[in-house]
Amino acid sequence: MRASQFYISTLKEAPSDAEVVSHKLMTRAGLIKKLSAGIYNYMPMGLRVIRKVENIIREEMNRAGAVELSMPVVQPSELWQETGRFDKMGDELLRFKDRHERDFVIQPTSEEVITDIARQDIRSYRQLPRNLYQIQTKFRDERRPRFGVMRGREFTMKDAYSFHTSFEDLQREYQNMFAAYSRIFTRLGLEFRAVAADTGAIGGTGSHEFHVIAETGEDALAYCPDSDFAANVELAEAVTPSGSRATATEALTKVHTPGVKTIEQLAAFLKIDVTRTVKAIVLEGADGAPPVLLLLRGDHALNEVKAGKLAGVLSPIRFASPATIREAFGADPGSLGPVGFKGKVVMDRAVAVLSDFVIGANENDQHYTGANIGRDFAEPEIADIRNVVEGDPSPDGKGLLAICRGIEVGHIFQLRTKYSEAMGCKYIGEDGKEHVMEMGCYGVGVTRIVGAAIEQNNDARGIIWPDAIAPFQLVIAPMGWSKSEAVRAEATKLYESLSAAGIEVVLDDRDERPGVMFADWELIGVPHRVVIGDRGLKEGQAEYQGRRDAEATKLPLAELEAFVKAKLLKP
Repeated sequence: MRASQFYISTLKEAPSDAEVVSHKLMTRAGLIKKLSAGIYNYMPMGLRVIRKVENIIREEMNRAGAVELSMPVVQPSELWQETGRFDKMGDELLRFKDRHERDFVIQPTSEEVITDIARQDIRSYRQLPRNLYQIQTKFRDERRPRFGVMRGREFTMKDAYSFHTSFEDLQREYQNMFAAYSRIFTRLGLEFRAVAADTGAIGGTGSHEFHVIAETGEDALAYCPDSDFAANVELAEAVTPSGSRATATEALTKVHTPGVKTIEQLAAFLKIDVTRTVKAIVLEGADGAPPVLLLLRGDHALNEVKAGKLAGVLSPIRFASPATIREAFGADPGSLGPVGFKGKVVMDRAVAVLSDFVIGANENDQHYTGANIGRDFAEPEIADIRNVVEGDPSPDGKGLLAICRGIEVGHIFQLRTKYSEAMGCKYIGEDGKEHVMEMGCYGVGVTRIVGAAIEQNNDARGIIWPDAIAPFQLVIAPMGWSKSEAVRAEATKLYESLSAAGIEVVLDDRDERPGVMFADWELIGVPHRVVIGDRGLKEGQAEYQGRRDAEATKLPLAELEAFVKAKLLKP
């Protein structure tokens, strides 16, 4: 490709609404152009990257035995009503009526449609297992689209769905997809980690997320450097502390704490370590029941996913209103505790081993010191309800946990029979009887991968693409294109030869100044560059520089082509 024939639209400044690196660089490099909030035009340079990501995904899915199809973006609401998701999914599901006043949705995912296909066509156990996938546009009406393609409203996703006669066969395919995903992200050239995860709104019995490791990631990941354990923090178990609860040594004493509302303020006011405090969190009860009081050690954070699975708690969880709290406790948030509270109390495992701690007294600006479980209030229910932290014991018992940040780019689920049961997706087994199919679901965020790759690979000059997904492998930058016939001839000769060899090379024939030319291609992130100029030609040399290289390497012209081919062509 010659640059003069391509569409290059780089910018010196990022748009004011760009918050993360990938949004800034994708816009400046001309990969995307905003059309509306969370909706983007994918420009030619960006589309080349997306197509490369899609091709790697497609090759590995085909290799794993999945078969591609394409399902409509517009879907009839009747299917979503069968599973109950038409009402349950919330405002992210874009609903509309056609001219005949029939309800439709814009697909955010396609469990209902694929299940409808399977129940129409699959009748016998002899037709199973099946794994069908698509690479298709999705739409989720995000309340607050942000971070460019990382959390947009319209995006491209690969979603696959498998159907099975047994849970054992679903587990086999789940491992097959886990291996395929590992190959996909390895081929993409990304540092990634697979972690156990919550199933969320999709449902099912087990899932793993695939995260690109990046400091800007929205998700916190817990892993053990000394073992294979890895999980999203929302799912990682905080193991029971070793040792038993110490005997009480202090009397329960009410202390006036004027203006103290936070745990940090409380610890500073009493001049104690925050680990000697217990925080109170109040959640709405299920089915109109009284609120539920949760107790955590002062330095720990509530894990909302774990809390949402507690019996008696409204799901999804909702924090109690100030009015509800005042009615139940007689005090405002900041002074709450279990002493005298008659409702349900659940304490975290780390609280269960504490003695002589500080807790709210259920009077504004009052706290108790010397509080003890069993003596001052009844033994509550014990549960794991906190986020793990760096240095916690690994749940597998093989070391301590570390925490890193990640960007979720893939998610696989064991759906089991959640959708097949609701939609009557059955087959006739060997026993001649009807059975509900077991299902799996496997998603990859195609356009999200592009943003995640940039978050992981960039510097002050711009994007640094992994070779596998770069829009071009190599740029030839001629110095003085319009002024030197020798430069034009040598650059064109190299361009034609490398193109014929199958290398994706762009020849910058725009006659730009060297500074502008270099800045553009460094911003765009092409991983390899060759510079040809009159001075070098007189010395029989050209320059090669990798995008991550600090300095250029001078090469004899006679060796240049062989050098580039050896570096860029697959063996």
